[in-house]
Amino acid sequence: MPDDLRVAVIGYGLAGSAFHAPLVDAVEGMRVTAVVTGDADRAATARERHPGVVVHGAADAVFADPGAHDLVVVASPNRFHVEQATAALAAGLPVVVDKPAAATAAEVRALAAAAEDAGRMLTVFQNRRWDGDFLTVRRLLAEGALGAVARFESRFERGAKPVRARWRASRDPADLGSIVYDLGTHVADQAIVLFGRPTEVSAEALVTRPEIGAVEDATISLTHEGGVRSYLRASATTVPVAPRFAVAGPTAGYRCWGMDPQEANSRAGMRPTEPGFGAYGRDGTLITAEGETPVPTQDGDYLSFYRAVRDCVRGEGEPPVPLADSIALAEVIDAALRSAEQGGPVRLGRIAGCASRTDAG
Repeated sequence: MPDDLRVAVIGYGLAGSAFHAPLVDAVEGMRVTAVVTGDADRAATARERHPGVVVHGAADAVFADPGAHDLVVVASPNRFHVEQATAALAAGLPVVVDKPAAATAAEVRALAAAAEDAGRMLTVFQNRRWDGDFLTVRRLLAEGALGAVARFESRFERGAKPVRARWRASRDPADLGSIVYDLGTHVADQAIVLFGRPTEVSAEALVTRPEIGAVEDATISLTHEGGVRSYLRASATTVPVAPRFAVAGPTAGYRCWGMDPQEANSRAGMRPTEPGFGAYGRDGTLITAEGETPVPTQDGDYLSFYRAVRDCVRGEGEPPVPLADSIALAEVIDAALRSAEQGGPVRLGRIAGCASRTDAG
């Protein structure tokens, strides 16, 4: 087997410490060998969790020594994603960038061009494609259990809590603190994966707490080319009181409650390889003319993302999230922000290469 891929993780806040670094270390053939953080406490935690790791105070140290790394993970605050991903590609390094990859579709296209010029992998961490409940919805669609879907509802809501990272509450557009860039990118990406890039986008985005300048509540409506309507909720200020997913058509429907546990598992210090990590433990419901049938929810599998990254960097597979998908998502987010500002729907033209996959992945 080839030597382990040496992975540098830029940023060791929630994204770096609870998502990327544990997943990298849990995948055979990869290991975290460098972490970038300017916080002394986070640096100490990184050294404790990743024996032998080199901690840098600035990302430039990684780009200045590209021979010491095989992959860069950009898990820093949103405003640095484009700059750091571009620098890593220019240094000849493959890149995983946390979502959102950039503020606009134009910037995502520029990143894609930089990756093509460098001849290196660039992929965006859309981990919610591997949530157990979403995998279950994809499987039901692939099996035809839901028939012709007319309506898809997706809600990613969290009750109001103090904001720990200052940039998440920032009014500065460069910080990308809006919930549309955060939870909104998850629910929109999932809808695009299931039903294709939409032709029309409508959105409402609200600043709900006067002490916090960023948008924390958004409702997004998508009209897909095939006629499916997606109704998406993303909020950091409303508790979840409705199903996580609800899928409905003339002959069948499905609903499920709760939230994939992988984030909570990781925050609690559970390792991705431990038994029970990602186990949902709650059935969904299939509704047909014959009645209601419990549907066991698949276990989540974020490790699949980094297994695919490993294989791609080794030249043995494709990126887990194609750049065409990331461009399509960025265009939808652009349209949602314009719709919220203008107070009306935004039409989208067609682009080539956007995925519409209802297979189980």
